[in-house]
Formats: sequence, structure tokens, C-alpha cells
Amino acid sequence: MTATYLDAAATTRVDPRVAEVVLHWMTEEFGNAGSRTHEYGARAKKAVQRAREQIATQLGASAGELIFTSGATESNNIALLGLAPHGEKTGRRHIVSSAIEHKAVLEPLEELERRGFEVELVAPDEHGLVSAESVLERVRPDTLLVSLMHVNNETGVVQPVAELARALRETPTYFHVDAAQGFAKLPEDLTSPIDLVSISGHKIGAPKGVGALLTRRRRWDSIPLQPLMFGGGQERGLRPGTLPVPLIMGLAKAEELFRQEHRQWRSGAEAFREELISALASTQYRVNGDAAHTVPHILNLTFEGVSSEALIVRLQQVAAVATGSACTSASYTPSHVLQAMGMSHEQAANGLRLSWSPAQVEGFDPEWLIEAVKQFQA
Repeated sequence: MTATYLDAAATTRVDPRVAEVVLHWMTEEFGNAGSRTHEYGARAKKAVQRAREQIATQLGASAGELIFTSGATESNNIALLGLAPHGEKTGRRHIVSSAIEHKAVLEPLEELERRGFEVELVAPDEHGLVSAESVLERVRPDTLLVSLMHVNNETGVVQPVAELARALRETPTYFHVDAAQGFAKLPEDLTSPIDLVSISGHKIGAPKGVGALLTRRRRWDSIPLQPLMFGGGQERGLRPGTLPVPLIMGLAKAEELFRQEHRQWRSGAEAFREELISALASTQYRVNGDAAHTVPHILNLTFEGVSSEALIVRLQQVAAVATGSACTSASYTPSHVLQAMGMSHEQAANGLRLSWSPAQVEGFDPEWLIEAVKQFQA
């Protein structure tokens, strides 16, 4: 028996149509986009430019404002650490972020603290929502940057990034959004005037190892980022190295398919969520996260009296689930997100995240999960 995959917030299966595109650009059109002396390179360069224009357009930006990276983690590092020299030069060493960010933001912020920056982490409410007001009231004349994730990877709660973008646009403070979980799923939010947007491909059916960073201009001024690596000058000098053309084309194809099939994806995700919630009625549980401000495909639960680790073991042959972020799950530490929401050490250690792609949960019977929970709660 193959376990049903319920960990789509960690990664998704590459769409077979995307895989075809990737393979084509690996085996048929294998040119280096930096090669200028022959048609192989020229075709690769044109394809990358088309992909850049397509993805930038979906973010309400121009192609010249988008650089390709290996994923949201690298994009976050370029956005946060790349602004540090400007902050040091101008004396703006204050940064506002939230206590529920992914480690790909929190750890670069820790590095900035070691360099002398002051970082304030805003706590969410008990439902996992960080209010725009609680962020804005901490912004000062010396605030270099506000960084807030789009969709929390553990609870699925959508944060008010569009509201913050409008409020911060006319201030000197730059605004960065980690949109790894929200890219293509909530596209309207990301067309707001956000200065820096980090995206990742493998959450929407593209291969792992490719993403992008949007660096939106303010009128005519570019974001004053400095590179973290050197050698080659690709991607406007911010991200050197040979462009992974097959991965970039896979990202573009995945975005195109997700955009075309978005309504179908959303209705399927919502239907499965409703099925799960209905089945859970016979158990003792709580939903961790604001149901009114959440994406349809992530559900974080705590079952009364049930160890999440024990439940995961019991479900291994039935469903692939997780306690939280894939980047920290190996450590078996309580969720920093749930703790920031005011939960106790024990409660935060027993959150269970279910996340799904509609096509991969067809035929799954939630009763398998319910029966396993009931055995613990009996």
C-alpha cells in the first residue's frame, strides 16, 4: 500500500508536463544561455528571457526586475543580507520581521544581529495572524527593512502583505516578502508594490533547485542590493553562475499550468479540506490557525491527548504527514510558530500539519486518519 501524500507544503510532485519541458531543455536544447557565438546559446538566452518576462508579469513587474535563484532560501538571503551594506552606509540598522518566519528568514536575521543590526520580531495573535498595525507601529526613521512571509508554511495563515506594501511604499523602509508558499496560489497579493519577493518552484509542481527574487524598482531607483557571491556577473551581478535553463523553463511551465488551472486547484483543495473537517467531528481536536485567513490546502491540527510523532508512525503506511517545516522536522523540537501563537511546549510539539495537492489525494479516505486518532483517544 502506497501512503497518500499529505505534505505538499514541504514539496510537490513535478508535474509530468513540466518534466517533459525540463527534459527537452536538458537533452535537445542544451545550450548555455551565456554563449553568444552560436544558435544553441541564442535559443537558450531567448527562452530564459521569455520565462523571465512571464513570471515577472505575474508579479506585476518587468523582466528586468527579476533574477533567477536556486529557490526561496537563496532569494531570502540575497534580499536580507544583500541590503546590509546599504543599511550600514546609511545608518539604518533596524529591521522588523515576525516570530513565525521560516528559518530561511530567521537565520539570516540572526546573522544581521551578529553584525550589529537591531531586529524586532512581531508576535502573531493566538490564531497565527500578524496584524499590519503591529508591524507598522514598530517602523522607525532608521528602519531599513520589514520582512513578512506571505503564507505561513505550518498553519497556512495568510499574512497582510498587500496592506503593508501599500503602507510602506511611500516610506524609506523596504519591504520583503517570503512568498514560497503563496506564489501562484494567491497571485493578486503579490502584484502589490512589494519591493522584494522571494519565490520557489517546487511548491507548485516545478523541480527543486529553482526560484526567483523580484527586486521591484521604486520609481526609477533600483533596490540597493549587494551580491553575496562573485564570478561571472550573471543576473545583474546579484547571482553569478551558469543559468540552469532546464530548471528555469520548468518553473515557467509550472507557473503557466498553475495559472491556467488555478480555479480547479482551489476548488479541489477546498473540497478535500471540507471532507477532512467533516470527518474530524468524531474526534477531539483543535485547528491551529485562523480559518478566515488561510489557504485551502494546509491544515494544522492538535489532537487532544495524542502525540503527533506517535500518530505519524501509526500513519506511515497510510498517509505521509509532517509536524511542520521540512527544514526543521528532523530535530523533533516544538514548532516555533505554534509557540509564538501562545501554545505551551507540549501543545507546540504535537501540532500535525496536513497539506495536499488535489490531484494526489483523490480516493483518500479520511477514516484511516480518524481511526488512528480514535485509537489514541480511546
